[in-house]
Amino acid sequence: MVTAERSAAWKIAADLPDPELPVVTIADLGILRDVTEDDQGRVHVQITPTYSGCPAMETISTDLVDALTSAGYQHVTVEFVLAPAWTTDWMSDDAKAKLAAYGVAPPGPVDGPVGLQLSVRCPQCGSPDTRESSRFGSTACKSLWVCRACREPFDHFKAH
Repeated sequence: MVTAERSAAWKIAADLPDPELPVVTIADLGILRDVTEDDQGRVHVQITPTYSGCPAMETISTDLVDALTSAGYQHVTVEFVLAPAWTTDWMSDDAKAKLAAYGVAPPGPVDGPVGLQLSVRCPQCGSPDTRESSRFGSTACKSLWVCRACREPFDHFKAH
């Protein structure tokens, strides 16, 4: 959660777009865990991958270092924090709305075990008459669905 008390370095990191879903930031997704800075200009950023082995993490790390160094910070380190594991519940409501507007069906809430999802509301027309076409979509954190009403394919961000 970004508050008025957050540092300038936090705000720079929080504004970084996700490389796979550029309509949302890493803060929107909830993968930005912490940003600390000291009076010597050193910044330490903690991020959590959406799933183990996410290939976007190296890009996010490089983008964070580039953005913060461009802003004048001399020493930037990025740490991958694996515990607790990221969950789609960490996504902001704003992120879910941005995903839907972008044409990606956002995940539902996760409270306890992840259940089998039989239907996902189409982000194009809103119909719940959809079917999963492939468990894996354009990235491993998404699945591919097709709407039976408007016949449009769409990605669904998997809940986990």
